[in-house]
Amino acid sequence: MKEDLRSLFEEQEKGPVTVSELNSEIRSVLESGFSSVWVEGEITNFHSAASGHWYFSLTDGNSLVKAACFRGQNMRIRFRPENGNAVRVRGKISVYSPRGEYQIIVETLEPVGEGALALAFEQIKAKLQAEGLFDEDLKRPLPAFPRRIGVVTSPTGAAVHDILTVLERRARSVSVVIVPTLVQGELAAGQIAKAIEFVNEYSAEAGDDEKIDVLIVGRGGGSAEDLWAFNEEKVARAIRASEIPVISAVGHEVDFSISDLVADVRAATPSAAAEIVAESEAVLVKRVVSARDSIGRTLDYKLIRLRHRLNEAQRSEVFFRIPQNIRDTRLRIREQIREALDILRRQLDTGSRSARDLTHRLSPARLAANLEKRRGRLDSAAQRSLALARKRLAKAEESLKVRAASLDALSPLAVLTRGFSLARDAEGRIVRDASELAVGARVNVKVHRGSFDADVVSIEEES
Repeated sequence: MKEDLRSLFEEQEKGPVTVSELNSEIRSVLESGFSSVWVEGEITNFHSAASGHWYFSLTDGNSLVKAACFRGQNMRIRFRPENGNAVRVRGKISVYSPRGEYQIIVETLEPVGEGALALAFEQIKAKLQAEGLFDEDLKRPLPAFPRRIGVVTSPTGAAVHDILTVLERRARSVSVVIVPTLVQGELAAGQIAKAIEFVNEYSAEAGDDEKIDVLIVGRGGGSAEDLWAFNEEKVARAIRASEIPVISAVGHEVDFSISDLVADVRAATPSAAAEIVAESEAVLVKRVVSARDSIGRTLDYKLIRLRHRLNEAQRSEVFFRIPQNIRDTRLRIREQIREALDILRRQLDTGSRSARDLTHRLSPARLAANLEKRRGRLDSAAQRSLALARKRLAKAEESLKVRAASLDALSPLAVLTRGFSLARDAEGRIVRDASELAVGARVNVKVHRGSFDADVVSIEEES
């Protein structure tokens, strides 16, 4: 290489060269002699051109060398250089012919001390945070009972298996739509962002039964390099622009990504994301079971109370007194009938004895005539007495019917058969005055067959 440089200045040169030719020859010599160099230094005079190229200088405090990193190369660098960064660059030496300046054409650039991924993470985080993409006000609550869930992940990874396993166990009514995408590598971030946009477009045009309620975006564990796609700015912006609430589930519990910060909910793992989605259904099932048990206990308690009240009613004095009164009345009526028949028999016996006495005292013919006459009278009297007895008997039977009907009318059970009801308050007391109740009070109403509970909606008092 030294020979090549000296040849440029040999005294036996055939003739002078132009400045452009000189710079071109120098560039050829430098590029062939310094085709790959590693240089450490501090960045100064950093400038990002509109074309996307980076221009800066490296210095160690005593010397300075210019450097250029063209757009095709810097797109692969994880962080954005800033003045004052201590870096290590690899590239080749070249000459910028228009000004005759040599510079390093940078191929790779790494921070010294702090890893490139960590530095890039902090830079992206600071940028998005300054734009407000992490604000809590932007985060939306998840739907209480999602029916259809979208999962943006690799279709062959462990994440999709974990999510489906949890949902199968805890929320079988939930359907899952898998949106396949790369989850690592240089193309992964772009595919993930497009997958999120695709799901939103699909859901916006789908019917109510086909809409996606929640979107899980993530993958299983891996190295920081493997998980880097979920730190890319384009993925973060796609998540924030999503109309569907997003759960970020990247890596293991200790892993933290930009997606976690911008998503509506962060899950420590894909399995945890599925549990979050299925939690509402599990809680609902638990509440239903608890409500069922509570209703069962309440019904059992009310049934016991009703049975107790029925037993008390059956033992009540009124239900014993009414039948006894009916039996007593029937006995009195029967006794009166027997007394009337006894009187009739005694009268008949007296008349027969008188007739026999007269037969002995009177002549046979007269006695026969008188006897026949008296017999006629006696028969008439007997007929009248029998008619009177029958009349009294009928009257007694009618009185019995009237008293029995009166007693039946006084019976609470008979009243109930005519459509009336018996109301009791919460303490079991019979309600006789509407003013004794208040709106909202609970009353038990007994009808002819069975009873029911009712709430007082309004009260009307008689003037």
